[in-house]
Parts: sequence; C-alpha cells; structure tokens
Amino acid sequence: MNKQQIIQRQLKNLHEIFLSLYKIFQRFPPFNLPRKHRLIIIAISMLALLLMLLPSEQELTSKNNNKNNQSFEVGKRYQVAIPENITGKIPADPIEIEIPSISQSESNPLTDNNAITTTVNSAQQGNMSWQSVKVRSGDSLARIFKRLGFSAQDTYAVSTAKGKDSKILQKMNVGDTLRIASNDEQKITALEYPLSKTDTLYINLVGDNYQSHKKSKPVEIRQAFAHGTIDSNFWNAGTSAGLTDGQVIELANIFGWDIDFALDIRSGDSFHVIYETQYVEGEYIGTGNILAAEFVNQDEPFQAVQFTNGEYYSPEGRSMRKAFLRAPVNFKYISSSFKRRRFHPVQKRWKAHRGIDYAAKTGTPVVAAGNGKVTHSTYNKYNGNYVFIQHGNGIETKYLHFSKRAVKKGQRVKQGQVIGYVGSTGLAAGPHLHYEFLLNGVHRNPRTVKLPDAKPIEKKYKTEFTALAGKRLQALAGSKKAMLSMNVDNTKAGILYAQ
Repeated sequence: MNKQQIIQRQLKNLHEIFLSLYKIFQRFPPFNLPRKHRLIIIAISMLALLLMLLPSEQELTSKNNNKNNQSFEVGKRYQVAIPENITGKIPADPIEIEIPSISQSESNPLTDNNAITTTVNSAQQGNMSWQSVKVRSGDSLARIFKRLGFSAQDTYAVSTAKGKDSKILQKMNVGDTLRIASNDEQKITALEYPLSKTDTLYINLVGDNYQSHKKSKPVEIRQAFAHGTIDSNFWNAGTSAGLTDGQVIELANIFGWDIDFALDIRSGDSFHVIYETQYVEGEYIGTGNILAAEFVNQDEPFQAVQFTNGEYYSPEGRSMRKAFLRAPVNFKYISSSFKRRRFHPVQKRWKAHRGIDYAAKTGTPVVAAGNGKVTHSTYNKYNGNYVFIQHGNGIETKYLHFSKRAVKKGQRVKQGQVIGYVGSTGLAAGPHLHYEFLLNGVHRNPRTVKLPDAKPIEKKYKTEFTALAGKRLQALAGSKKAMLSMNVDNTKAGILYAQ
C-alpha cells in the first residue's frame, strides 16, 4: 500500500467519525449548542484525530524497508557495504556488524535512529593524514607535537594513553622516527613508534580515549657456521670469517680462561663456530648466541657448548668459566710484567711493579675479571681514572689509567661487564691498562695465580646436556668437513650458512 492509498483510507475513516460525532451532539441535550459552535468543535476534533492517525514520513519509510528487507536476527553478523558518500571514495570491501541482543528496558536500535551508534573505522582512517618525524637532540613528545601543530592537550592525552607501554614515549632516542596520523579535524588518531627491528609501539584513538600496546614480530632463528685460521692475529681472522666484533669478543671470553689470547696464540691456530642468525619476515637483522665452538691452540683443541642456562661447558660438563679472567682486556702485548723491581718510565726510578701493563689502543673496552662490587671509581694524579672491585674470598682487582670509567662506586658488576676504557691518564707513558690482582691484601701475579673452577653442570641436567652437546658437536664436525669439501685454503677464513 502506497502513501496515497493510506491517506484516502484515513480520510474515509474521518468522514465516518464526523457523522457519528454530529449525531451525538444532536441526541444529548447538554450538547445542544448553536449549529455554528457545534461545527467548530467537530472541526477541531477532526483535526486532532487527523494529526494522530496520519503516518509520518519516517514510519512510511520504515514500513517499506521492513517489507522489502529480511528481518534481522539477534547475534547474527551481516555484511554492510560502506556508502560512497561517507568517504568520498568507491566503497571497499563490506564490513561486518553484529546485531546485539536487546533487553525490554532498552530502546531498539533497529527502530530508533538515535540509538544507532555504529562507528566505521575504515571511513575515519580513509581521511587520515600520516606524518613522519625524527627525534632531535633535546626533543620530547610535547616539543615534537608542538612542532607539528598539535596542542598541549593532545600531548597529555597521548602520553597518558591506557596501557603501561605509553611510558616508552618518555625515553625516546635521538634519531628515532615517529609516525603520527591525524584526521580532517586535526585530531591525532594513531601513533607508531618503531622501538627496534622487531618491536613497535602503537597508540590508537578508540572512541574518545587513547590506548597503547606493543607488538613484536616473530624472530626466525637459523644457524650459521664459521671457520677461521689465524695468520696475523685472532681479531683479523675472526672478522675475515664473517664474525662481528661482538662475536669475536664473545669467542675470546668463552676460551679466555684456558687460552691467553695475547701470548698463547700462534699462526696456524684455528677456530670453528656454530652461531645463531636472526631474521624477521625473511630479512636478516643480526646474530644471536654462539651455540658451540672449538678453538685449536698450538695443536690442542678446546671445545665449548652453550646450555639452556646461557653458560658454556666443556663436552664433559665442566664450566668454561673460571672465577676470574686471566686478562680483562683485548690487548696487543704486555708492556710490563709483574716484577719486584722495575724502572718506572715516568718517575725515572726503580720500584716494584705489582701488576701487569696491557698495551692497547685508547678506547679499548676493559671488563671486570669477575663478579663483585665497585669500591672505588674516581681519579687521582697517579692512577688517573681508576676502578677497584672487591670480590668474594678476599680477592680484589684494580684497573688503572682509564680514558673513561663506565661504572660507579657501590655498583655491582658481573664478570665480562665493561667497567672502563683504555687510556693514558695519570702517570702513564702511553695508552695501556695497569691490572692488579690482590688476595687477602697481597699482590699476586694475575697470569700465574691459580684460579678456581666455576661449578660444573648440575647432575639433574647432565643427561639433557650430554644429548645437546653430542648433537651440537656433531653439527660442528659436519661444518668442518663441509669447509674442507669446499677447498677452503687453510690460511684463509670462510663462513657457511645452514637453514
């Protein structure tokens, strides 16, 4: 039934009501008014009835829609295409909406237009404008937002976004890049802050509030093999084999308790390494841990395998880590050994030399020889920049002539942690580390003092470790054979990748 037919039917009903009212006014005496007055009252009544009975445009549209369309079911999802006039673009794929269940006390969103509050995010994002900005020296989030034309209120709203990850914005690094999206009303709708090659901070406008979360991309771990033969020095052989600077240092640390990499290395010594390589979405992002390694020093092989606790052990389960490092720095040579009498190059007089001087380039990292607590980290005109560390069992180590200190007094340090950098401050003729080892207050020669072994693998893990060590050493032996089959020259280094 169309609109015209509905109106005609209503007018017919009104005519019948008019006749009925007129007869009522004639029959009852109280209503025996003058004819003119009766007609006015009837006309007003008819007008009121007409306004109540005629359907509204909204009702007609709703009836037609309900007739032409299927009824909606509660809890069922329906696909709705985005109209072109929302975004000004050709609609993309339809979105899905779910019809919620409705209690009797709530208004029905299917019949009450004012209750429909469906938000189409894709329509909002279609008009978003993205900006990229690099963090400058001295920048804060407020300064960056002001530079882009956003208000202090925007800064506060974004920096206090729900979720603990929003606090990351308080410590941005110079050179980092922020991506910020805003809509046509210049309101920030999204922010992206790449934290690393794997992690990104996201802050999004959800309703009237901002929410933050950190998303990490999965890292694919592969294995690679490296082989090197030492010609001139260990460092050059390591880098020629494709190892990073960090891996060369780590390899030296693994075998540093058994091999003196300054005095024991000979031309022809070799090493073989299995290590992790990391990929994100097929892109190489860096190296991981050394899983197993072998170092052949003067025809004597040393092998090490990393266990699940991150420590390295010999194939028999003995810890590769001794209580103290023999040499806490990667040095070129020993410029002065431990002696009772030595002619001091600066003071020009004979005196005892109660430590060892390791000559190295200025800026070479110096690490703690063992776990302990920093008792001194300061400067004087004799020692220059120096650090003293107190260890357990009455052992103390001293490090002198730093160009720069990397720890503070009272700080606890772990073995292998960088505590300073080689320099020539104080009474020093050139850049070197002066290293002292004291036991119960008495100086001992760091190169000859007996160092206790660290704890071996725990008995409850021995079976698991033996199986893991056998597997990794077998892979290591296989990589060595593969290198030989590739006819790698013994005086050179090579690298082999395994998926």
